[in-house]
Amino acid sequence: MAYKKYYLPKDFILGAAASAWQTEGWCGKKEFQDSFMDVWYKADPNLWHNGYGPTIATDFYNRYHEDVKLMGEIGLNAYRTSIDWSRFIKNYETAEVDEDAAEYYNDLIDDLIKNGVEPMICLEHYELPAVLLEKYGGWGSKHVVELYVKYAEQVFKLYGDRVKYFFTFNEPIVIQTRAFLDSIRYPFKQDTKTAMQWSYNKILASAKAIEDYKRGNYNKDGKIGIILNIEVTYPRSSAEHDVMAAKIYDLFFNRIFLDPCVKGVLPDELLKILKYHHCSFEFTQEELNIIKNNTVQILGLNLYAPARVKARDSAWNPSTPFHPSYYYEKFELPGRKMNLSRGWEIYPKIMYDMAMRIKNEYGNIEWLVTENGMGIENEQNFKNEDGVIQDDYRIEFISDHLRWLLKAIEEGSNCKGYMLWAFTDNVSPQNAFKNRYGLVEIDLDDNRNRRIKKSGYWYKEVLKNRYFEYKDFTPEYK
Repeated sequence: MAYKKYYLPKDFILGAAASAWQTEGWCGKKEFQDSFMDVWYKADPNLWHNGYGPTIATDFYNRYHEDVKLMGEIGLNAYRTSIDWSRFIKNYETAEVDEDAAEYYNDLIDDLIKNGVEPMICLEHYELPAVLLEKYGGWGSKHVVELYVKYAEQVFKLYGDRVKYFFTFNEPIVIQTRAFLDSIRYPFKQDTKTAMQWSYNKILASAKAIEDYKRGNYNKDGKIGIILNIEVTYPRSSAEHDVMAAKIYDLFFNRIFLDPCVKGVLPDELLKILKYHHCSFEFTQEELNIIKNNTVQILGLNLYAPARVKARDSAWNPSTPFHPSYYYEKFELPGRKMNLSRGWEIYPKIMYDMAMRIKNEYGNIEWLVTENGMGIENEQNFKNEDGVIQDDYRIEFISDHLRWLLKAIEEGSNCKGYMLWAFTDNVSPQNAFKNRYGLVEIDLDDNRNRRIKKSGYWYKEVLKNRYFEYKDFTPEYK
């Protein structure tokens, strides 16, 4: 099969991503500075693969100079990470800043810039201070929304002069979906109404932080947005009942954030369904006006795998509280390509399909792929005689997804970049270090030392040459 060269557009950002809690570890944290993820791990360490959690993570807090140097060596255009709210603030009510944390993040940002890497900073990546969950019920509280905005303002004041890309949240739907909707994560409470209130309050918090950012005029070149984990949704068939099931899935897991964050308006269909099932969240007209007037300036989308759904085959148990799956069931496409380590379907065309949707339905807003990647178990089995992981599967995965993204850009999509998850292997919720995602290995058997994988060297060449070669699938594009 012939290979084709795929060229990156001028100024297209090619980088990598991570988060604070998945890399930093607990070093430097005070006793009262637990995050949501910290207390979850403390409550159920046995649920995390081999017991690994955020305690040490990759020890980025102590080794960030080393990692940033590697980023510069590979040539990353940008690095996206988060500031741990629970670490950054000393008094969560007054938003008094912890000076040690502020100095650490300040030095990290400066070090990135010095090494030619654009810092992209997210304000919340599951790092809600645990005390705010215990005292106020977390994101179910409007008071927590106000405390978040105070925290965001402190970040903008300290780093807004150098950081050109801020994001209010990463995957804001995830915690409440896992914890309150599906009840498969801490604190394991099935309560759909609470899950919906958390989502709405995060939408409001994002809009209020954007309002503060715009008012502060911190950086004339700066932009602020939100990062959503979009599931490109496909119906099992073209039959009306399956199409409707897919639309409702999309409504609950994509449009619930996409519409208000980009268009400034909550979907009417969603509000009607929630009212019908007695799961409406509390809101005011004043809040809706804030949401309408403070939409994102840039959008981040985490794209991993498609969602395939069908109409339900069985009746809903009337004694079971409402869940969106009242209207759908998941569907597994026969013959699908799979990442067996993660249990996710591999379908690179999601990049193109979502890019076209953003172009056609959401005003072709400027956006980035803020996460995409492949987690593989037992990568040590792929080491060569020099100890370098030969992750050709990751190179193929990235190439296949990038070529579909570039096709969309050629057809007018306003996508400005691609951020691989992740730069180094890191801790994931419950999976811990089971599935490895990095361009750089974290060797747990060797003091967490770093070693660039084959994919890291390949990424370096793509960044240097601004193109990559991949199989020519031209007929698929027609």
